[in-house]
Amino acid sequence: MNNFVWSALLLACSALTTPVWAAGPAPLVYEVDLNNRADDQFKVTLHVDGLKPENAVYQFASTAPGTYQVMDIGRFVRSFQAFDKKGKELKTEQVSTNQWKIEQPAQVRQIRYQIAETWDTPVKKDVIYRMCGTSIEQDHALINGQGVFGFPQGMQATPLAVKINYPMEWTVGTALEKNKDGYFLADSYDRIVDSPILLGRLTRAETTVGGAAVEMYTYSKTDQVTSEQLLNSMQSMLQAAGKFLKTLPVKRYTFLYHFEDESWGAWEHSYSSEYIFKETPFSPRLAETVTSIAAHEFFHVVTPLNIHSELIQQFNFVTPTPSAHLWLYEGVTEWANGAMRLRGGLTDLPAYCDELSQKVKIDQQLDTTYSLLKLALTCYTPEGQKQYGNIYNRGALVAGLLDIRLLELSGGQRGLREVINELTSTYGPNRPFPDKEFFDIFAQKTYPEITDFFNRYVKNAEHLPLQEYFGKVGILYKPVFATGKKLPSLGMRPVPVNDTLRLKQVSEPLRQAGIQENDEWIAFNQQTIDQSTLPTIREQIRGLKAGDPYELTVRRNGQPITIKATMQEIPEVNRYVFEPNPQATPQQLALRERWQKNL
Repeated sequence: MNNFVWSALLLACSALTTPVWAAGPAPLVYEVDLNNRADDQFKVTLHVDGLKPENAVYQFASTAPGTYQVMDIGRFVRSFQAFDKKGKELKTEQVSTNQWKIEQPAQVRQIRYQIAETWDTPVKKDVIYRMCGTSIEQDHALINGQGVFGFPQGMQATPLAVKINYPMEWTVGTALEKNKDGYFLADSYDRIVDSPILLGRLTRAETTVGGAAVEMYTYSKTDQVTSEQLLNSMQSMLQAAGKFLKTLPVKRYTFLYHFEDESWGAWEHSYSSEYIFKETPFSPRLAETVTSIAAHEFFHVVTPLNIHSELIQQFNFVTPTPSAHLWLYEGVTEWANGAMRLRGGLTDLPAYCDELSQKVKIDQQLDTTYSLLKLALTCYTPEGQKQYGNIYNRGALVAGLLDIRLLELSGGQRGLREVINELTSTYGPNRPFPDKEFFDIFAQKTYPEITDFFNRYVKNAEHLPLQEYFGKVGILYKPVFATGKKLPSLGMRPVPVNDTLRLKQVSEPLRQAGIQENDEWIAFNQQTIDQSTLPTIREQIRGLKAGDPYELTVRRNGQPITIKATMQEIPEVNRYVFEPNPQATPQQLALRERWQKNL
């Protein structure tokens, strides 16, 4: 249905002296039509009365909490209109990417707009993560609040209600409460953004964890994954999480799973989390992946729901404003994911050590001079986005070091988990901490030495004392470890540089054959190297033994160069190895025992 026909139909229905929505349950009443899904656009009507001059600008979100990316949702608006009580259209004007100004706000009774889904709408920059976006298909729809709803400026904190019209056979999954009249209720715009809605052909399962009702809703494109399968595979993790948190600070929590064509990851919320995965048959490997990611997202019921700054509490949807404490929201949460699984018996110590090793490896591949504070303050910029993934690696490692330091200073009586639980009691969903003062607040609640820790490893990017700190709990850290074995090798290391593969650490035999440092690798055994062929080429290389011949093609100064070479043999060296110290002292073993349990 085109815009003109849709607008004409709504105009005819709205020309009433008393709108049928006038008795709605909140000052802002939204209606979303999901029965007409053919054009991949959400049809939204806002029923409102009593707008003032300061409410004249209708605001769409520039970003959203927990995304750390520019969204500019106004880019997806396809039509925008305002009407008075008689159905007469009022003049509106788009004044910026995310803002529409209404000329006579006091006369407004309805605001109607169509907004395209983000999944299937191409944009040239600032592509929105799928788990943070919106989608409309024939058998389901995904609503992330900031991707569908806006608000009149000055009314961000105003209660709102949402009525969604959808096929009667659909199931709805959300953490929002629904009243007897079918309205989903939120006490503010922030809450509707914090509460994704998954609708369609869903399966459902539920359990209880730490006194809280836990629900699970799943869309599976070809019905290969069900909520019951996912819940059964996550039971041990959920129970371990309950023990780690003591009690859940929520009465109800909702998991939303979407299995279709691509894997993107997850987005945390205060009372729910949402996951986007490529559909595959349910398997132990899928269960392990889902459980590990869910453990991270589930801990966000603590940070940032109960421990957050005023910048999160009063989120700026107009201009992206970063908090200094990304290390807390994501770094500590990722640490808690691993610590909870270790302490709950879901992961043994060697496996946990392997996870630590992987985090160091990724950290070393990025800019190690980029501090966690700088990462937080630049997370909305292209520069910060390049380093952003390290918050789950360096951020988690720093949180792990902080845990050990707290245990050491308290004589094994109090680690990071215990301090976080204390902070949960001090703060809460409606009591934020001051962003600029939290480092000092944390140190005051713990030990003066923690100020120095924050200065070195959060505010600055000093070399992480992994060997020293993990040694305190009887864990050896070896940056380089020669195994004594030999491995076949091409004689160089390919490194991604600006969408090319550049050759580094070129061996002497390859240099003599004509290869130089920084040559662009373009083919192997006459097979062009690109994203589609690289997995196959990797497998071929793994099958080669020392002495086997191969052909290498590089590009230098725009010209291809092909050489013939043979596989070499190099010493096997493992890097960033963590392992239990077999000669740990009784004092180290005692602290390790405390380190491996919930105190």
